[in-house]
Amino acid sequence: MPELPEVEALVRFLREHTLGEVVARVEVASISVLKTVDPPVSALAGLSIASVNRHGKWLDVDVDGLHLVWHLGKAGWLRWSQAQPDRPARPGKGPVALRVVLDGGPGFDLTEAGTRKRLAVYVVRDPQQVPAIATLGPDPLDPDFDRAALAALLSGRRSQLKGVLRQQSVLAGVGNAYSDEVLHAARLSPYALADTLSEEQVDRLYSSLRQVLSDAVLAASGRPAAQLKDAKRAGMRVHGRAGQPCPVCADTVREVSFAESALQYCPTCQTGGRLLADRRLSRLLR
Repeated sequence: MPELPEVEALVRFLREHTLGEVVARVEVASISVLKTVDPPVSALAGLSIASVNRHGKWLDVDVDGLHLVWHLGKAGWLRWSQAQPDRPARPGKGPVALRVVLDGGPGFDLTEAGTRKRLAVYVVRDPQQVPAIATLGPDPLDPDFDRAALAALLSGRRSQLKGVLRQQSVLAGVGNAYSDEVLHAARLSPYALADTLSEEQVDRLYSSLRQVLSDAVLAASGRPAAQLKDAKRAGMRVHGRAGQPCPVCADTVREVSFAESALQYCPTCQTGGRLLADRRLSRLLR
């Protein structure tokens, strides 16, 4: 799933290629992805793109006061083309869910692979009309998000750190992959309870959160949209690398599997050498 760094890179890419451009048409090839009907997508035609912004993992294109907003879900992506086809996108044919064509022919497709459809597209007058945006927590790269803000966020939460970092109403933009990376950099167990961290551990978590995300944004910036997924995978130190040596201590990266996801961690760096039990099979080890 695209997370904060990749979505931020897409925002910067679209700013470079679309600001000031006029929308010629919007084609919906998969009606299930469109979550609103008023204003209709046809209302975007003839309007100019005024800005492109990010809200957590949501991307927001301001088209003269109307907002085309989307969340890519687990298998969604953006595909840019300098010359979109003249023929309309065909419903049910291929991965294209929605197509935006600009004057002169360039534009982008929102695509989705697989059978579990989670790509969500809204056309609204205010991004806060999207329920998931209205309930987002603070952005970890916001200049106002300081160490005290993180400490306040953790205080009183009897929840595991992995879940806290991923909960969008608590912290916006971090998902499964970067929560693994942040916790590895901070040398913290994904099962540690948020409100039990020492002052020094909160320091490490805050520093790692900012550094890991900032480095990932920097690595992704300037890349074409088509290269971002591979760049993300290449930059991971533990996520998706179960069975490989930890780049810090050379211990074997381990995995805990869940129904729809998995986490990866280094026992030496994060859990004092203890292996975390798969919650499907036995009690959690903290």
